[in-house]
Amino acid sequence: MANEAFDKLVQKGALWRGRGVVQQARQVEPSGWRVLDECMGGGWPRAALVELLSSDYQGLSLLLPLLARLSEKPRWLAWVAPPHLPFAPGLSSSGIDMQKVLLIREVNEEQRLWAAEQALKSASCSVVMLWPQRLQTVQVRRLQLAAEQGDCLGVLFRSLRDAAVSSPAALRMKVAPSPLGLDVEVLKRRAGWGGQSCSVRLS
Repeated sequence: MANEAFDKLVQKGALWRGRGVVQQARQVEPSGWRVLDECMGGGWPRAALVELLSSDYQGLSLLLPLLARLSEKPRWLAWVAPPHLPFAPGLSSSGIDMQKVLLIREVNEEQRLWAAEQALKSASCSVVMLWPQRLQTVQVRRLQLAAEQGDCLGVLFRSLRDAAVSSPAALRMKVAPSPLGLDVEVLKRRAGWGGQSCSVRLS
């Protein structure tokens, strides 16, 4: 009976083994970069929250292949309060259908958090990207639950200083520029240890 209960917890993703790979309960979305997929444990986690931590809101380039693929589907790609207006020609050249881009701007911190939560749980978005100023753990948890409810990938672009603060996000990564692209360090990932690192060469 004990073994059966243990196996059920593993299947649900509530437990994982320190050695070997446990099949994740939730699917992942390939990133489009083999080295990054290996680093993350298969790809971007579905129905989950991801944090990209950097000194200057870097890491969007890592998402471009995924955004291009998701823009072929009916749901929206939501941008909530980005620090700069998305460069439409550049996104189009990456294969992103701009008609699927939903841009939310000119909102204060409270409004942007509300908008992100509603978009995440609406089941109308494939991905919701948010550039918050400051977040409390309870706010991150609400966003994580909303992502699960809406079967949506949520991406938070956070300051590097927030790396020292614990978070319920399913995946947390430090991102830093390198001569050929971006260096990535996994701080936390679902169903596995953190500590993996890789360099993603951007074309």
